[in-house]
Amino acid sequence: MKILVLGGGGREHALVWKLAQSARAGKVYCAPGNAGIAEEAECVAVDLKSLDSMVALANQLQPDLTVVGPELPLMLGVVDEFTRRGWRTFGPTRAAAQLETSKSFAKEFLARHRIPTAHYAICNSSEDVRDALAHFHTPIVVKADGLAAGKGVVIAKTKDEAATAANDMLTGRMLGEAGSRVVLEEFLQGDELSFLVVSDGERVAPLVAAQDHKRAGDGDTGPNTGGMGAYTTKTIIDDQMRDWLVAHIARPVVAGMKEEGAEYKGVLYCGLMMTARGPMVLEFNCRFGDPETQPILMRLESDLVEAMEASIDGRTSDGDFKWSNDAAACVVMASGGYPGAFESGKKMTGLNDAAKVEGVKVFHAGTSRRNSDFLTAGGRVLGVTARAADLQTAIDRAYEACAKISFEDAHYRKDIAARALKR
Repeated sequence: MKILVLGGGGREHALVWKLAQSARAGKVYCAPGNAGIAEEAECVAVDLKSLDSMVALANQLQPDLTVVGPELPLMLGVVDEFTRRGWRTFGPTRAAAQLETSKSFAKEFLARHRIPTAHYAICNSSEDVRDALAHFHTPIVVKADGLAAGKGVVIAKTKDEAATAANDMLTGRMLGEAGSRVVLEEFLQGDELSFLVVSDGERVAPLVAAQDHKRAGDGDTGPNTGGMGAYTTKTIIDDQMRDWLVAHIARPVVAGMKEEGAEYKGVLYCGLMMTARGPMVLEFNCRFGDPETQPILMRLESDLVEAMEASIDGRTSDGDFKWSNDAAACVVMASGGYPGAFESGKKMTGLNDAAKVEGVKVFHAGTSRRNSDFLTAGGRVLGVTARAADLQTAIDRAYEACAKISFEDAHYRKDIAARALKR
């Protein structure tokens, strides 16, 4: 079968790599892809900000399965449009994707369906912000309502700081259209957990849980990013907690969306905080996480094409996935300055040496190619991912591979999974 993956980051490289392993995969295309993906699939040009461009590409390729990587095509309704034209597409409709594309929709949905989440207020103006702040203790989380590429969250230490961040969002100075409405939230203490399930609109099948590292610097310091690394182990949560999350969060979300006329098919990413009060929803993504997908798919031992087709056909079951008991970890190598201003076009060396480290796969996120040279072409450049029988070995392998790769101003965290290793 012909498979088309939309996107061009580390998540999409991992998807292409895993989909290509299916006995049913024939030709795999990625649009627009990147220099690393081009080693494993045919990269084709597309404008992911244009529904017409994506439709024209699918018209040309006639894929048997399309997999949507990033969030913007979902917001544009690519799944609705492709499905209407008879192209089998893995992902939620535009209406279902509101769980990610609108923070205020997600919070109100959670409240309607009594799914645990932080206390919140939705603000459309600076007056709303001023009134709402009276009901919060510091620190306060300020979130842009719309899509902000992982950069629409500020954790404010004071109410003045929260008001400034909220007003910067509302005026468009900070994030443009994405901040035209803001959500204030109570700050939750605990460990973050990424819990993903695949749904067919009714049933859900859980993936293994993972933990992301959002802050740019070691010790969870510095600004929020799209993610600087992630890990997954057999013991990150036990079977009892997994079943609780399915029963009290994932299934109620899917049932609630169906009840509200927006059937949810595809992958649902539940960003959770494991608090003293129990697990609470921080956010939803309506697609695979990045960088969690890289270590999660390293542990997947069953056919990803089969699981995606089951979702489309309405036959997802709890037994869809088979997993390795190994641990896996991903360390993101980023451009100096990320998530702020950074320079691209830096030549990379050592990629072949890194790939020779046992258990390692280097996923490309923001890369391009000039002749035989790989160059940096984004904030997050590589996701150096390793699998091993235990977490310590997986981490050691990932960092051994990172040490073999160099490019000017390369930056990566040195403490991925450090808290888990201490425990």
